[in-house]
Amino acid sequence: MANYVTAIKTSDVPVEGITVVDVSGRQIAVANVGGTFYAFDAECTHEQCPLAEYGEIAGTTLTCTCHGSEFDLRTGKVLAPPAHTPLAVYRTRVEGDVLQIEA
Repeated sequence: MANYVTAIKTSDVPVEGITVVDVSGRQIAVANVGGTFYAFDAECTHEQCPLAEYGEIAGTTLTCTCHGSEFDLRTGKVLAPPAHTPLAVYRTRVEGDVLQIEA
């Protein structure tokens, strides 16, 4: 059975924005794409740039503006280099007004 951890109020994650939360001692970035929430490692896999600061969202594509790497928010798959390693992604669910992330 999946273990979900309450991470943040949904209203604290701006639409088309990225917020970083601590989940069980790990820094997880949360993106709000039109009310759908995606959770993923907070640093780019290429040069560890902080994605809350350097990430831009267009639909379900996340671009790290440090060096141009692109990732699919749904799967973490690399869509454009220079990154080669996918982002770790985490399942989310909304319970009332809070976002929970699978730990």
